[in-house]
Amino acid sequence: MLDVRVQLGAVIRLTAADRFRPEAGPIALWVTGVRLALNRPERDEWVWLEGVQIMHDGQSGKSTQILVRASFLAPHRTNR
Repeated sequence: MLDVRVQLGAVIRLTAADRFRPEAGPIALWVTGVRLALNRPERDEWVWLEGVQIMHDGQSGKSTQILVRASFLAPHRTNR
């Protein structure tokens, strides 16, 4: 069972290692939606975060969906 905590409207900063495609690099995301990944990669539990990318200058970027390790969103983490 997954125990993830995400507040809609929060800005979450993800490192490359917390993403399914780490080659895409780190990202700051203004979260607008969360959904479970039903057909997810093996060896970990994953969650889709939907939102708007926050650029380095603080401006809004494009809308995107990112596959994130559920452990990154666990209650004991302080990543927000």
